[in-house]
Amino acid sequence: MRYSVIADAYEKIEATIKRLEMTDLLVDLLKNTPKEIIDKVVYLTQGRIYPDFVSLEIGVAEKLAIKALAKASGCKETEIEEDLPKTGDIGESSQKFMTSKKQVTLMPQKALTVERVYETLDKMAKASGSGAVDLKTALLAGLLADATPKEAKYIMRTVTGNLRLGIADMTVLDALAIAYGGGKETREFIERAYNISSDLGRVAKTVVEKGLSGIKKFQVLVGEPIRPMLAERLSSPEEILEKLGGKCIAEYKYDGERIQIHKRNNEVTLFSRRLEDISSQYPDAIELVKNHVKARDAILEAECVAIDTETGEMRPFQELMHRRRKYEIRKAIEEYPVSLFMFDALYFDGKDLTLEPYPIRHHALKKAISESDRMKTAKYIITSDPKELENFFQEAIEDGCEGLVCKSMAEDSVYQAGARGWLWIKYKRDYKSEMTDTVDLVVVGAFHGRGKRTGTYGALLLAAYNQDKDVFETVTKCGTGFTDEDLARLPKMLQKYKIGHKHSRVQSIIEANVWFEPAIVIEILGAEITLSPIHVCAVDVIRKGSGLAIRFPRFTGNYRLDKAAEDATTANEILEMYQKQLKRIS
Repeated sequence: MRYSVIADAYEKIEATIKRLEMTDLLVDLLKNTPKEIIDKVVYLTQGRIYPDFVSLEIGVAEKLAIKALAKASGCKETEIEEDLPKTGDIGESSQKFMTSKKQVTLMPQKALTVERVYETLDKMAKASGSGAVDLKTALLAGLLADATPKEAKYIMRTVTGNLRLGIADMTVLDALAIAYGGGKETREFIERAYNISSDLGRVAKTVVEKGLSGIKKFQVLVGEPIRPMLAERLSSPEEILEKLGGKCIAEYKYDGERIQIHKRNNEVTLFSRRLEDISSQYPDAIELVKNHVKARDAILEAECVAIDTETGEMRPFQELMHRRRKYEIRKAIEEYPVSLFMFDALYFDGKDLTLEPYPIRHHALKKAISESDRMKTAKYIITSDPKELENFFQEAIEDGCEGLVCKSMAEDSVYQAGARGWLWIKYKRDYKSEMTDTVDLVVVGAFHGRGKRTGTYGALLLAAYNQDKDVFETVTKCGTGFTDEDLARLPKMLQKYKIGHKHSRVQSIIEANVWFEPAIVIEILGAEITLSPIHVCAVDVIRKGSGLAIRFPRFTGNYRLDKAAEDATTANEILEMYQKQLKRIS
């Protein structure tokens, strides 16, 4: 398959902001893809060559990309460096310089195939050692030399991690359902396969080769992270128990990092809630798993919490983030030791537990581990009494936790991979008063700073996630709470996600000076939630023409690096917080 087919499709997809049109174009591309390489085309369309959870990356920084482009185009590196700020996109610059080269040389080129592009990128990702940079440069320059200018644009964007198509994974699932599942109504089966594997390429290969029947037999595999189940929130024990059928398992909600543990014999891998392999950051946690998980093969979920070994007290989440480092891990282990509080079992010695009710999973969890001071099941009670639930909640707060997670015990209390629902309900102390609860919002835009903030961003445009529409809806504009260090850090942190137009998944009436792909999540505290004619979060739900906005927002200093954009506070949660606020006022 020629790579030009992909490049042409990408150009058309990039030219539209209409989701249905994007899906149709993607359907055409997938139908024209040979089944032998459907997984490779899907990965490339995601802007990568492996699933999210594979830690290998192509690893091409801007400097290396410029060097390879100079080598392939015959231009000077300084020319490219001068052009880059004008285009703001290495892809656009590559197309420009490769066009000039083709016009000058008129040299015939060997047509690029998808297979060759993928294999070359794979070699680049696996290159290591002292000669890795030179090898990557040579491989990339070789691809560019045979690429058309348009192909060069998308190759360069892919290797630098900025494909910018605006396609979400859910759009790919829609396209697969239409192209190979028999229609969009079959997406739920394909989506479940994706949610229990996090591997869109494997899902695509299965539905293309085995059809919907193959997808329905799709299995959980140790080593492939399951997309985490998420909780809704309520503000009183009475509401929680009513929603959960009068009885629940209530567990401590620890202030740590949620991890998914995969154990195959004596091999252990730890994944973050964003599906990143974080095993290297927690070698002490891996030892705890090896010593205390009795199951031969298992997928378990836990909260990894920083502790004070002298007092046994839990330390705040911010201290745990010191473990997010590549170097001096041993020193970090000594300074910030961790405990594991286990709260779910998703796979146990050959049995997929994701479709089992929570009581069965909880029983399997207790059977799978031998407890110790540093590894134990999350503290819990089973109750149908609001007063007992409130007392347990207060106990959790006194013990240094955020609150409780209350879980359904009903027959249908399955593990809803990748979904947020009412089978799990968060009960946190902050929900009891007017916007004293923090929210996690996605940075979708920014406004240029003035005065002392000239040269950086004066304020950020923030959005909540609408899970029903798979879009991000603006809810506030925040310029308060940022330190000088934050203001210096933000442009660098956001540069990778900077795009020249509003992202196709962002809903906004406000025009930002700068737009970003929805990727970075930050924690915000506001004074109250109000109706707004200029923000579109939950627009038209309360009043026609009005959305919801957070007044007087302030950045708490907490970058939620453990959360993907889709894990942010949802529009429905903002709506519920607003409605609870009205009840308190009345």
